[in-house]
Amino acid sequence: MNAPDAGLRFKVLDPRARVPERKSALAAGLDLAACLPRGSVEQDVVTLEPGAIAMIPTGLAMAVNAGWEAQVRPRSGLAIRHGISVPNAPGTIDADYRGELIVGLINLSPHAYEITHGLRIAQLVIAPVWTGDPVVVEELDETDRGDRGFGSTGMR
Repeated sequence: MNAPDAGLRFKVLDPRARVPERKSALAAGLDLAACLPRGSVEQDVVTLEPGAIAMIPTGLAMAVNAGWEAQVRPRSGLAIRHGISVPNAPGTIDADYRGELIVGLINLSPHAYEITHGLRIAQLVIAPVWTGDPVVVEELDETDRGDRGFGSTGMR
């Protein structure tokens, strides 16, 4: 499937914001960076306590074409090394949203973690969206799996 024509369009809301970028040529995601409020040291750092959720601004708004969505996903390094994740992963940004991109982060580790201005906090992945209408039917087609759910294909 082709990428959205005209690509992504970003509006910089804070001059200190970093436009998302790929860190390797074939990376699926663009890195999103924290854009914390100016001011005292306390405002330039958000301490994420164990189990806490914080809403972290990026200083950017964006537009994605109709038929596409932007998915906000955890960065693997933050998740594996520090237990920092996105609580609604993947978070969806719809094609008609034009407000600031704000990333929800959760600390799943037993240790506090400091989010600093400019820290790469999440990934943005652009994906196609089905926009058809649901259809109600009397019966569904049969498959080998049928109605066997959680764990039915094995644990390993």
